Amino acid sequence: MRIAVAVFSCVALASAQGPNKTGPAKNRDLGYDDTPIIPGQPYRVHDIARPHPPVIKPAAEPGGAPSDAIVLFDGKDLSKWTKGKSHLTGTTPFSSNEPPEWKVENGYFEVVPGKGDIATKDKFGDCQLHVEWAAPADAEGKSQGRGNSGVFMMARYEIEILDSYNNPTYADGEAGAIYGQWPALVNPSRKPGEWQTYDIVWEAPKFEDTKLVKPAYLTLFMNGVVMHNRKELVSPTKHAGLDQYQPQPAEDVIVLQNHSNRVRFRNIWVRRLGSYDQPEK
Repeated sequence: MRIAVAVFSCVALASAQGPNKTGPAKNRDLGYDDTPIIPGQPYRVHDIARPHPPVIKPAAEPGGAPSDAIVLFDGKDLSKWTKGKSHLTGTTPFSSNEPPEWKVENGYFEVVPGKGDIATKDKFGDCQLHVEWAAPADAEGKSQGRGNSGVFMMARYEIEILDSYNNPTYADGEAGAIYGQWPALVNPSRKPGEWQTYDIVWEAPKFEDTKLVKPAYLTLFMNGVVMHNRKELVSPTKHAGLDQYQPQPAEDVIVLQNHSNRVRFRNIWVRRLGSYDQPEK
């Protein structure tokens, strides 16, 4: 019993003093080089060699453009846009060299009936897009004839814009719908004349030669509420029918639709989405 007590006392004393170290402890502040490899990745847990995400400056106000965004409309002019068209009204190219004829005033721009769609000058693939829009306050018309427009990603895939406040229509044609394919999860529409917000995360389809290897996916928030959670698109969108994926460029223009309703837009910006673990600059 005395021997056992002595051994226990020695072990306890050694534990209190810490492990027997042969050298200084590693500094782990910036990571590890002896942890397990993460399955499917080339990096270890807390890998000291893993690149850090690039630092960007967020906007001072919610909804504002962060420092790495491309501002598509700053309240002043449509210099980042051209007359355009979606795949519904024409073929490539979907932009042009002609300036848009939509009205700009008081920090917003407005659809002018009969003056066609507009398209971005720049082209985008995977991206984050912020759009603010407002249907006419007079709430004239009904169903698809009231406050109708659309955001066409890559000129082919429509996210519906519609006055959906007490305005019955078909489910996959309401505000925030992937037009003709998926209704939104909920309808958080504000009253006509009030500003609505779309925050879009777009994953472009991927092709190898002529073969589709990954369809398009959409995540959408409307007025801060989830409308679609990485929802797969079955094809480009169209009215009263189905389309098929066709080989397309990795990037293409964003189109805003002219549906002859005087929808207003403001504060539009976009961020290209890169991949993880890019080399640090």
